[in-house]
Amino acid sequence: MARVAFIGLGVMGFPMAGHLAEAGHEVTVYNRTTIKAKQWREAYKMSHGGSGAWTPAKAAENAEIVFACVGNDDDVRTIATGPDGAFQTMQPGSVFVDHTTASADLARELAAKAETRGFGFVDAPVSGGQAGAENGQLTIMCGGDAAAYAKAEPVMAAYAKQSRLLGPAGAGQLTKMVNQICIAGLVQGLSEGINFAQKANLDVAAVIDVISKGAAQSWQMENRWETMNQGQFDFGFAVDWMRKDLSICLAEAQRNGATLPVTEIVDGYYAEVQEMGGNRWDTSSLIARLNKS
Repeated sequence: MARVAFIGLGVMGFPMAGHLAEAGHEVTVYNRTTIKAKQWREAYKMSHGGSGAWTPAKAAENAEIVFACVGNDDDVRTIATGPDGAFQTMQPGSVFVDHTTASADLARELAAKAETRGFGFVDAPVSGGQAGAENGQLTIMCGGDAAAYAKAEPVMAAYAKQSRLLGPAGAGQLTKMVNQICIAGLVQGLSEGINFAQKANLDVAAVIDVISKGAAQSWQMENRWETMNQGQFDFGFAVDWMRKDLSICLAEAQRNGATLPVTEIVDGYYAEVQEMGGNRWDTSSLIARLNKS
Protein backbone atom coordinates (compact mmCIF):
# COMPACT_ATOMS: atom_id res chain seq x y z
CA MET A 1 0.00 0.00 0.00
CA ALA A 2 1.15 3.54 -0.73
CA ARG A 3 1.02 6.94 0.92
CA VAL A 4 -0.82 9.12 -1.57
CA ALA A 5 -2.30 12.59 -1.89
CA PHE A 6 -5.32 13.47 -3.99
CA ILE A 7 -5.85 17.09 -5.03
CA GLY A 8 -9.27 18.04 -6.41
CA LEU A 9 -12.48 16.45 -5.13
CA GLY A 10 -14.96 17.24 -7.88
CA VAL A 11 -17.41 14.78 -9.41
CA MET A 12 -14.46 12.71 -10.63
CA GLY A 13 -11.85 13.19 -7.93
CA PHE A 14 -14.14 12.54 -4.96
CA PRO A 15 -14.90 8.91 -5.87
CA MET A 16 -11.41 8.30 -7.30
CA ALA A 17 -9.83 9.31 -4.00
CA GLY A 18 -12.43 7.14 -2.28
CA HIS A 19 -11.41 4.08 -4.27
CA LEU A 20 -7.80 4.66 -3.23
CA ALA A 21 -8.83 4.74 0.42
CA GLU A 22 -11.01 1.65 0.03
CA ALA A 23 -8.07 -0.18 -1.57
CA GLY A 24 -6.07 0.40 1.60
CA HIS A 25 -3.83 3.27 0.54
CA GLU A 26 -3.08 6.01 3.04
CA VAL A 27 -4.84 8.99 1.44
CA THR A 28 -4.49 12.70 2.22
CA VAL A 29 -6.86 14.98 0.29
CA TYR A 30 -6.94 18.64 -0.60
CA ASN A 31 -9.73 20.61 -2.24
CA ARG A 32 -9.95 24.35 -2.87
CA THR A 33 -13.50 24.34 -1.45
CA THR A 34 -12.90 23.03 2.04
CA ILE A 35 -16.44 21.74 2.52
CA LYS A 36 -15.78 19.08 -0.14
CA ALA A 37 -12.67 17.91 1.70
CA LYS A 38 -14.67 17.78 4.93
CA GLN A 39 -17.38 15.73 3.23
CA TRP A 40 -14.78 13.35 1.85
CA ARG A 41 -13.13 12.89 5.24
CA GLU A 42 -16.50 12.20 6.81
CA ALA A 43 -17.23 9.62 4.14
CA TYR A 44 -13.91 7.78 4.34
CA LYS A 45 -11.97 8.66 7.49
CA MET A 46 -13.72 6.35 9.91
CA SER A 47 -13.56 3.19 7.82
CA HIS A 48 -10.56 3.78 5.61
CA GLY A 49 -8.27 6.28 7.34
CA GLY A 50 -8.51 9.24 4.97
CA SER A 51 -7.25 12.62 6.16
CA GLY A 52 -7.13 16.19 4.86
CA ALA A 53 -4.63 19.00 4.37
CA TRP A 54 -4.95 22.79 4.09
CA THR A 55 -2.69 23.22 1.05
CA PRO A 56 -1.50 21.05 -1.86
CA ALA A 57 2.03 21.35 -0.48
CA LYS A 58 0.97 19.98 2.89
CA ALA A 59 -0.98 17.14 1.26
CA ALA A 60 2.04 16.16 -0.83
CA GLU A 61 4.87 16.39 1.69
CA ASN A 62 4.92 12.70 2.68
CA ALA A 63 3.25 11.22 -0.39
CA GLU A 64 4.83 8.64 -2.63
CA ILE A 65 2.30 9.54 -5.36
CA VAL A 66 0.38 12.79 -5.71
CA PHE A 67 -2.78 12.64 -7.84
CA ALA A 68 -4.54 15.71 -9.20
CA CYS A 69 -7.88 16.14 -10.95
CA VAL A 70 -8.78 19.81 -11.31
CA GLY A 71 -10.26 22.09 -13.96
CA ASN A 72 -7.77 23.44 -16.48
CA ASP A 73 -4.14 24.36 -17.17
CA ASP A 74 -4.16 27.32 -14.79
CA ASP A 75 -5.63 25.22 -11.98
CA VAL A 76 -2.98 22.55 -12.48
CA ARG A 77 -0.17 25.12 -12.38
CA THR A 78 -1.58 26.60 -9.17
CA ILE A 79 -1.80 23.31 -7.29
CA ALA A 80 1.48 21.98 -8.71
CA THR A 81 3.95 24.87 -8.92
CA GLY A 82 2.22 27.72 -7.06
CA PRO A 83 3.56 29.07 -3.74
CA ASP A 84 1.61 26.38 -1.85
CA GLY A 85 1.83 23.84 -4.68
CA ALA A 86 2.63 20.17 -4.38
CA PHE A 87 5.98 20.51 -6.17
CA GLN A 88 7.27 22.55 -3.22
CA THR A 89 7.28 19.56 -0.89
CA MET A 90 7.37 16.45 -3.07
CA GLN A 91 10.31 14.17 -2.32
CA PRO A 92 12.82 12.72 -4.80
CA GLY A 93 11.53 9.45 -6.21
CA SER A 94 7.88 10.36 -5.79
CA VAL A 95 5.46 10.77 -8.72
CA PHE A 96 2.93 13.45 -9.66
CA VAL A 97 0.00 12.06 -11.67
CA ASP A 98 -2.25 14.60 -13.38
CA HIS A 99 -5.72 13.30 -14.23
CA THR A 100 -6.89 16.72 -15.41
CA THR A 101 -7.74 17.06 -19.10
CA ALA A 102 -5.24 19.78 -19.98
CA SER A 103 -2.83 20.74 -22.77
CA ALA A 104 0.07 18.60 -23.89
CA ASP A 105 2.31 21.66 -23.55
CA LEU A 106 1.49 21.87 -19.86
CA ALA A 107 2.32 18.19 -19.40
CA ARG A 108 5.73 18.69 -21.00
CA GLU A 109 6.35 21.81 -18.93
CA LEU A 110 5.54 20.10 -15.63
CA ALA A 111 7.44 16.94 -16.55
CA ALA A 112 10.57 19.03 -17.14
CA LYS A 113 10.16 20.82 -13.80
CA ALA A 114 9.56 17.56 -11.98
CA GLU A 115 12.71 16.06 -13.49
CA THR A 116 14.85 18.92 -12.19
CA ARG A 117 13.48 18.25 -8.70
CA GLY A 118 14.13 14.51 -8.85
CA PHE A 119 10.60 13.14 -9.06
CA GLY A 120 8.41 11.77 -11.83
CA PHE A 121 5.44 13.16 -13.73
CA VAL A 122 2.67 11.33 -15.58
CA ASP A 123 -0.07 13.07 -17.55
CA ALA A 124 -3.02 10.73 -17.15
CA PRO A 125 -6.38 12.10 -18.35
CA VAL A 126 -9.30 9.75 -17.94
CA SER A 127 -12.38 8.66 -19.87
CA GLY A 128 -15.52 7.08 -18.50
CA GLY A 129 -17.27 10.02 -16.91
CA GLN A 130 -18.75 10.32 -13.45
CA ALA A 131 -20.20 6.83 -13.58
CA GLY A 132 -16.80 5.40 -14.49
CA ALA A 133 -15.19 7.21 -11.58
CA GLU A 134 -17.86 6.06 -9.13
CA ASN A 135 -17.69 2.45 -10.34
CA GLY A 136 -13.89 2.34 -10.57
CA GLN A 137 -14.07 1.67 -14.31
CA LEU A 138 -12.08 4.52 -15.86
CA THR A 139 -9.82 4.30 -18.87
CA ILE A 140 -6.55 6.16 -18.25
CA MET A 141 -4.38 7.50 -21.09
CA CYS A 142 -0.85 8.16 -19.90
CA GLY A 143 2.27 9.97 -21.00
CA GLY A 144 5.59 10.17 -19.21
CA ASP A 145 8.63 8.26 -18.06
CA ALA A 146 8.22 4.48 -17.96
CA ALA A 147 9.58 4.18 -14.41
CA ALA A 148 7.17 6.83 -13.08
CA TYR A 149 4.26 5.15 -14.83
CA ALA A 150 5.26 1.74 -13.47
CA LYS A 151 5.13 3.14 -9.93
CA ALA A 152 1.74 4.78 -10.44
CA GLU A 153 -0.06 2.12 -12.49
CA PRO A 154 -0.79 -0.44 -9.74
CA VAL A 155 -2.14 2.32 -7.50
CA MET A 156 -4.34 3.78 -10.27
CA ALA A 157 -5.77 0.28 -10.68
CA ALA A 158 -8.05 1.10 -7.73
CA TYR A 159 -10.29 3.08 -10.10
CA ALA A 160 -9.25 1.92 -13.58
CA LYS A 161 -10.46 -0.80 -15.88
CA GLN A 162 -7.59 0.02 -18.25
CA SER A 163 -4.44 2.11 -18.06
CA ARG A 164 -1.78 2.43 -20.72
CA LEU A 165 1.44 4.35 -21.25
CA LEU A 166 1.28 5.82 -24.77
CA GLY A 167 4.54 7.74 -25.01
CA PRO A 168 6.52 10.56 -23.40
CA ALA A 169 5.05 13.47 -21.47
CA GLY A 170 2.07 14.90 -23.32
CA ALA A 171 1.10 11.64 -25.02
CA GLY A 172 -1.70 11.04 -22.55
CA GLN A 173 -3.20 14.46 -23.18
CA LEU A 174 -2.89 14.05 -26.95
CA THR A 175 -4.70 10.70 -26.72
CA LYS A 176 -7.47 12.30 -24.66
CA MET A 177 -7.84 14.87 -27.44
CA VAL A 178 -8.39 12.01 -29.90
CA ASN A 179 -11.00 10.63 -27.50
CA GLN A 180 -12.90 13.93 -27.35
CA ILE A 181 -12.69 14.46 -31.12
CA CYS A 182 -14.29 11.05 -31.65
CA ILE A 183 -16.98 11.63 -29.02
CA ALA A 184 -17.97 14.99 -30.54
CA GLY A 185 -18.73 13.41 -33.91
CA LEU A 186 -20.47 10.39 -32.39
CA VAL A 187 -22.82 12.44 -30.21
CA GLN A 188 -23.76 14.71 -33.09
CA GLY A 189 -24.46 11.73 -35.33
CA LEU A 190 -26.56 10.06 -32.62
CA SER A 191 -28.45 13.32 -32.03
CA GLU A 192 -29.30 13.62 -35.71
CA GLY A 193 -30.33 9.96 -35.91
CA ILE A 194 -32.68 10.14 -32.93
CA ASN A 195 -34.13 13.45 -34.12
CA PHE A 196 -34.70 11.95 -37.56
CA ALA A 197 -36.46 8.92 -36.04
CA GLN A 198 -38.67 11.20 -33.99
CA LYS A 199 -39.62 13.32 -37.03
CA ALA A 200 -40.32 10.13 -39.01
CA ASN A 201 -42.73 8.94 -36.29
CA LEU A 202 -40.71 5.79 -35.69
CA ASP A 203 -40.57 3.89 -32.42
CA VAL A 204 -37.21 5.21 -31.26
CA ALA A 205 -36.67 2.40 -28.75
CA ALA A 206 -37.26 -0.22 -31.42
CA VAL A 207 -35.00 1.57 -33.89
CA ILE A 208 -32.14 1.79 -31.37
CA ASP A 209 -32.63 -1.84 -30.36
CA VAL A 210 -32.12 -2.90 -33.97
CA ILE A 211 -29.29 -0.61 -35.04
CA SER A 212 -27.35 -1.01 -31.78
CA LYS A 213 -26.75 -4.63 -32.78
CA GLY A 214 -25.00 -3.52 -35.97
CA ALA A 215 -22.29 -1.19 -37.18
CA ALA A 216 -23.89 1.93 -35.67
CA GLN A 217 -23.38 0.67 -32.13
CA SER A 218 -21.41 2.87 -29.69
CA TRP A 219 -21.06 3.56 -25.97
CA GLN A 220 -22.96 6.80 -26.48
CA MET A 221 -25.83 4.95 -28.13
CA GLU A 222 -25.99 2.27 -25.47
CA ASN A 223 -25.82 4.70 -22.55
CA ARG A 224 -27.41 7.94 -23.74
CA TRP A 225 -30.09 7.27 -26.39
CA GLU A 226 -32.95 6.91 -23.90
CA THR A 227 -32.26 10.10 -21.95
CA MET A 228 -31.62 11.97 -25.21
CA ASN A 229 -34.99 10.78 -26.52
CA GLN A 230 -36.61 12.02 -23.30
CA GLY A 231 -34.83 15.36 -23.33
CA GLN A 232 -32.98 14.67 -20.08
CA PHE A 233 -29.40 15.90 -19.87
CA ASP A 234 -28.22 15.48 -16.30
CA PHE A 235 -26.22 12.30 -16.69
CA GLY A 236 -22.55 13.09 -17.19
CA PHE A 237 -19.86 15.38 -18.50
CA ALA A 238 -21.02 19.01 -18.75
CA VAL A 239 -21.12 21.08 -21.94
CA ASP A 240 -18.87 23.75 -20.39
CA TRP A 241 -16.17 21.16 -19.80
CA MET A 242 -16.58 19.64 -23.25
CA ARG A 243 -16.08 23.05 -24.84
CA LYS A 244 -12.93 23.48 -22.74
CA ASP A 245 -11.66 20.13 -24.01
CA LEU A 246 -12.55 20.87 -27.64
CA SER A 247 -10.76 24.22 -27.44
CA ILE A 248 -7.63 22.31 -26.43
CA CYS A 249 -8.11 19.94 -29.38
CA LEU A 250 -8.59 22.78 -31.86
CA ALA A 251 -5.57 24.69 -30.54
CA GLU A 252 -3.38 21.60 -30.77
CA ALA A 253 -4.62 20.93 -34.31
CA GLN A 254 -3.52 24.42 -35.34
CA ARG A 255 -0.05 23.61 -34.03
CA ASN A 256 0.31 20.14 -35.55
CA GLY A 257 -1.51 20.75 -38.82
CA ALA A 258 -4.40 18.34 -38.28
CA THR A 259 -7.72 19.17 -39.92
CA LEU A 260 -10.77 18.98 -37.64
CA PRO A 261 -13.76 20.30 -39.62
CA VAL A 262 -16.41 18.21 -37.83
CA THR A 263 -14.97 18.98 -34.40
CA GLU A 264 -15.04 22.68 -35.17
CA ILE A 265 -18.68 22.49 -36.28
CA VAL A 266 -19.74 20.49 -33.23
CA ASP A 267 -17.93 22.92 -30.94
CA GLY A 268 -20.11 25.63 -32.47
CA TYR A 269 -23.20 23.53 -31.81
CA TYR A 270 -22.20 23.21 -28.15
CA ALA A 271 -21.90 27.02 -28.08
CA GLU A 272 -25.55 27.14 -29.19
CA VAL A 273 -26.47 24.76 -26.36
CA GLN A 274 -24.74 27.11 -23.93
CA GLU A 275 -26.81 29.99 -25.32
CA MET A 276 -29.91 27.90 -24.57
CA GLY A 277 -28.83 27.77 -20.92
CA GLY A 278 -27.35 24.30 -21.16
CA ASN A 279 -23.92 25.00 -19.72
CA ARG A 280 -24.27 22.24 -17.13
CA TRP A 281 -26.25 19.84 -19.30
CA ASP A 282 -24.35 16.72 -20.28
CA THR A 283 -22.76 16.39 -23.72
CA SER A 284 -25.70 14.42 -25.15
CA SER A 285 -27.67 17.70 -25.10
CA LEU A 286 -26.62 18.36 -28.70
CA ILE A 287 -30.02 16.95 -29.60
CA ALA A 288 -31.72 19.84 -27.76
CA ARG A 289 -30.74 22.33 -30.46
CA LEU A 290 -32.33 20.04 -33.09
CA ASN A 291 -35.52 19.55 -31.09
CA LYS A 292 -36.09 23.26 -30.53
CA SER A 293 -36.89 23.80 -34.20
